[in-house]
Amino acid sequence: MPRTGRPKVDNPKRDRVTIRFSEEQISQLEAYADKYHLKKAQVLMKGFEELLRQEEAKKSK
Repeated sequence: MPRTGRPKVDNPKRDRVTIRFSEEQISQLEAYADKYHLKKAQVLMKGFEELLRQEEAKKSK
C-alpha cells in the first residue's frame, strides 16, 4: 500500500526560537511581511541569511 501524506524533506525545520518584540517592532515586522507577501518567519530568516552573507563577505576581503 503506498504511503500517503506530505513527502519528507531533506532538511526538516524542527527547532523553534522564541523572540520578544516591542509593539513597534512587531508592527514593523508585520508591515514588511505584508508588503512583500511573506510570513514573519520568512522575513526573520532572510535577515539572518543576509547577516551571514555580510559576515562571509568581510572574511573574504
